[in-house]
Amino acid sequence: MKNSFKWSIKVSLILVYLVIAAGAIVRMTGSGMGCPDWPKCFGYWIPPTEEAQLDWKAHREYVEGQVIILEEELRVANKNFLSSDVFDVNNWDFYTKHDYATFNSYHTWIEYINRLLGALAGLAVLVMTFMSFWYWKKNIVFPLISLLMLLGMGFQAWLGKTVVDSNLAPYRISLHMGMALIILLGLIILLYFSQKKTFSIPANNNIKLLAWLAVLLTLFQIVLGTQVRQFVDLQMHESPDQWLDPAPLKFYVHRSLSLLVLGTHLIIFKMLRKIKRNLRVFNQILGLIGLEILTGIVMFYFDFPFSSQPLHLLIAALLFGAQSFFIIQLTSNRKSYDI
Repeated sequence: MKNSFKWSIKVSLILVYLVIAAGAIVRMTGSGMGCPDWPKCFGYWIPPTEEAQLDWKAHREYVEGQVIILEEELRVANKNFLSSDVFDVNNWDFYTKHDYATFNSYHTWIEYINRLLGALAGLAVLVMTFMSFWYWKKNIVFPLISLLMLLGMGFQAWLGKTVVDSNLAPYRISLHMGMALIILLGLIILLYFSQKKTFSIPANNNIKLLAWLAVLLTLFQIVLGTQVRQFVDLQMHESPDQWLDPAPLKFYVHRSLSLLVLGTHLIIFKMLRKIKRNLRVFNQILGLIGLEILTGIVMFYFDFPFSSQPLHLLIAALLFGAQSFFIIQLTSNRKSYDI
């Protein structure tokens, strides 16, 4: 059971990272409204593969909640019925949460895969939470944090619904991303305290202060990056050949702050060397910062090549996770819980 709980934490963490990557791909491809309803997709648990499946047809059995596209509007079956020769408006309600009524199989299946990964991540966290109660009497912290993460996954699913219902309102997308980072933080806390070989780092207050500053800078960079991404999304529709020409001020702030993030971590690295601490996790942090800057350069100078944007966001999430692990090492006074 001990190893099973540890593995459940790792599997949950990996799946949450995959969901973040999938969400970034959804954003990059413009597939956010590939499924215009939630939790189903056009009223189906397995979405349609061609637009003809969403046309109204005579003498067909329809199920309550099933969706069709009629006159460029979404209609929802309000009961189970068999259609007659003529379309009967009494059997259908207008979909009122938004007016998006377009089917694109490519977008639909990208969004559907994103939702499937989200469901798998939720299932993994549910299993992890169940296993955590094995340690209820030994260490109540495991079931409590696990339960909070399970509730967080439920809240995250609801946020996903509001994103779709709002037709991808930018502030809701940012909130959705923020909640994903909170879930990551909770899982990393569980991962840290479940490792017997994990150790704390005696460090002075200056290192701790700089480490917290580095995390805050990274979070601010992620928020600023989502705003830059929103600007790029608009430019893709209005001026496809000029995504960042001219670039907004927030882009230059985002780019400049990346150097500040790097500089802050280099100072921490020097201070750690001075106290003879060569930490693998901090080396990983420096590597991730380098990759993050590199993907940013590639996006700007090579017109956002395919997969560069999801990779940029995924690296940022990995960086936040590594920073969180490092912060816990700095602030924790115990090596690990005995599980």
